[in-house]
Amino acid sequence: MSFLPAVKIPTRPLGQGHTTGVQISKKLVESARTDIDSVLAQFDTTANGLSQPTIEARLEQYGPNEVAREKRRTWLMRLWDNIKNPLVILLILLGVISFLTGDMRATIVILTMVILGIILRYVQESRADNAAEQLKAMVRTTTTVIRDGQRKEIPLKDLVPGDIVALSAGDMIPADVRLVSAKDLFLNQAALTGESLPVEKTQALVDASVENPLEMTNICFLGSNIESGTGTAVVVQTGSGTYFGSLASSIVGQRVLTSFDKGVNQFTWLMISFIAIMVPLVFLLNGLSKHNWLEAFLFALAVAVGLTPEMLPMIVTVNLSKGAISMSKKKVIVKRLNSIQNLGAMDVLCTDKTGTITEGRIVLEKHMDVKGNPSQRVLDYGYMNSYYQTGLKNLMDEAILNHGDLNDKLQVDELYKKIDELPFDFQRRRMSVIVENDKDQHILICKGAVEEIMHISTHVEINGEVLEVTAEHDEHRKRRVRELNSEGFRVIAVAYRIFTGTDDTPHYTIQDESDLTLLGYMAFLDPPKATASEALSKLNEHNVAVKILTGDNDIVTGTICRQVGLPVDHILLGPEIEDMDEAKLAEAAESNTVFAKLSPSHKERIIHALQSKGHVVGFMGDGINDAPALKAADVGISVDTAVDIAKESSDIILLENSLLVLQDGVLEGRRVFGNIVKYIKMAASSNFGNMFSVLGASIFLPFVPMLPIQVLTNNLLYDFSQTTIPTDEVDPEWLTRPRKWAIGELRRFILFIGPISSIFDYATFFIMLYVFSSWTNADLFHTGWFVESLFTQTLIIHVIRTNKIPFLQSRASKALTFTSVLIVAIGAYLPYSPLASWLGFVPLPPLYWLLLLGMLVAYVILTQLIKTWFYRKFGD
Repeated sequence: MSFLPAVKIPTRPLGQGHTTGVQISKKLVESARTDIDSVLAQFDTTANGLSQPTIEARLEQYGPNEVAREKRRTWLMRLWDNIKNPLVILLILLGVISFLTGDMRATIVILTMVILGIILRYVQESRADNAAEQLKAMVRTTTTVIRDGQRKEIPLKDLVPGDIVALSAGDMIPADVRLVSAKDLFLNQAALTGESLPVEKTQALVDASVENPLEMTNICFLGSNIESGTGTAVVVQTGSGTYFGSLASSIVGQRVLTSFDKGVNQFTWLMISFIAIMVPLVFLLNGLSKHNWLEAFLFALAVAVGLTPEMLPMIVTVNLSKGAISMSKKKVIVKRLNSIQNLGAMDVLCTDKTGTITEGRIVLEKHMDVKGNPSQRVLDYGYMNSYYQTGLKNLMDEAILNHGDLNDKLQVDELYKKIDELPFDFQRRRMSVIVENDKDQHILICKGAVEEIMHISTHVEINGEVLEVTAEHDEHRKRRVRELNSEGFRVIAVAYRIFTGTDDTPHYTIQDESDLTLLGYMAFLDPPKATASEALSKLNEHNVAVKILTGDNDIVTGTICRQVGLPVDHILLGPEIEDMDEAKLAEAAESNTVFAKLSPSHKERIIHALQSKGHVVGFMGDGINDAPALKAADVGISVDTAVDIAKESSDIILLENSLLVLQDGVLEGRRVFGNIVKYIKMAASSNFGNMFSVLGASIFLPFVPMLPIQVLTNNLLYDFSQTTIPTDEVDPEWLTRPRKWAIGELRRFILFIGPISSIFDYATFFIMLYVFSSWTNADLFHTGWFVESLFTQTLIIHVIRTNKIPFLQSRASKALTFTSVLIVAIGAYLPYSPLASWLGFVPLPPLYWLLLLGMLVAYVILTQLIKTWFYRKFGD
């Protein structure tokens, strides 16, 4: 079997104002206009699904059901990516020029620098990629298929054309499919069409006048998700053959920049601006004063290399991958590495209460009539409703089904027959099943939110007698429910309606959920987690405000929140939000902690409102109704047991539904960002100081301040000393509040801390020129400044890495300390090594080392004083 050629469909909306001409297969379009039996025959399948040999053959023929994505790079591709890096190209160019001018020493050093840089980055990126792949493999999305007559869960990628899939609320559509059956099936196709309203899908044949496949009601596309209803479908297209797959192929590799990406880019452009100013000036000053334009050119290129923080990509990659691995050990799986920084920057966490501050293990405690007396009939009807519904079973359904052995007692399968169902949706907040009893009566059993059920109930059953509802007695019933809510119970109502004289093939609609008889209530208890108060307290200590966003009622929500120590001065309700404009909602979102009776759109509006106030917002959810908020949040957090659409919308997946686990992830995010900022502050301030030193020396020295080969060697050694920054610890005080990119604060830090190194560079110039008379001894001057520059740059990371007193109150990791000591030792040895003459070095007089020691002590003290003053004045 092979697919027919693709047909091009008209351009259509995709997101905001985007149009595309991607293709949909002709086979999919034809299946929409063909009856079900013919479609099944075309794919050589039945309602019982495919056999295992057929599945294996088709998987071999069509490949895995995976859309185009950024392919994992081969070792050759990764190596080439590292070679074509602009910095590496610049170094190679400099090496070629050095070779052509006969400077073999510089050529060898530059070549060594290129090879070491490429190998180091290649190894680290390979490790990071491998770690990322292993983490992604820990979270997988599945789909329900019927194979050999059995329903089973399989990974999405194992789906093949001809498979029969079972669909229900909360599922993602696993491929491009043709519906075989559907019941009140509503899909969200916003990812494909940009249309936020759900669309209804049916199995009926599509009229030939419908040309746009996206408007064909019996076709469901990969990339959409089910909001309500149920259905079965036959798979027509998988993987890149799907509409979404062809679209993904055209945009693979493109992604929205996170605040982390933007921050790195801002820093990069800051460094580029330094280089753009510095290099031409150095070239002109040295060329004009020394009249050796080739030497000036080589020196200017070497300075450009020295000013570039070429280790930044490697430092960032290693920090993020190390953070992701560390978080995975704490049961936090990172789907996208750059989201780690957003997790650390998060200052508001919005979450549902179920499963986060409560156990998420609901127990059916009471089943009672409208007067509050225990009622077996309420339990029986509630059980049949949960047993027969085929949609997404929630925690309350599970609690009902697990409440004793009711199946045998009721003889559900023998005495009752399911006729139809009206699936749950978040607008009605109820669901119904219609069953036929042994008297040939059709009974509609409805359960759902108390206020919704009472609104459509015109009668009430009391002690077996059906009476009309009166306003007075209705108020008594509402008060009884409020009392249960105040005790922490979640209450739902059960009602019914009996139909007689029905057709042979009846079809029930939502309009039939009227004139119901209220039977009673079911009360569930979801107790607070023992760890909830501790987790909330720790998040508060680390300046993360927790806000509860729930669709549950306000009384239950308020009771649970008070039990775990959350302030509940006022609960903002969904209906109140409806009447608020964006500005008013932004104020209310900041001032309130608890929000109840929310719809999915309310949650999304609250997220946007908080973001408009400058907050970095995380959202933790696991339900269908959480998907919009998960996408809107700066960092979407879900759990491994969440519905498919929630997991796909998330950046972070928790293997354990606990705020304590999340709190560990927040701290790790801040720790990762802290180590990246250390390198950035150190590199930027050091480079800024070097600008003044090189410019000044170029003006008054009769020779270049340092040979190009020495600049490159200094840069190579110094960069190597920084490769262990990812192993460093971050001070506990730095972790106490959210951290995010602030390029303005970084610029201010550079302006104050950077020039300090220039003070000691000029002190070195003075010592070399006037104490050791090196006006006519360029080699001695070069050696003296090389050693001082390497020592101070390597030492400064230990001062900048902490807000405390270095070495005494805060010590670097063993690895960072070792590389620092190693590089300093190499720098001290080089003037006396066999490589000395080759690098242009000469031995330094003993007095130099004594003076250098004094300068280093003074440098650390002055930098520490300025740093302490800076943090007191501007904050950290």
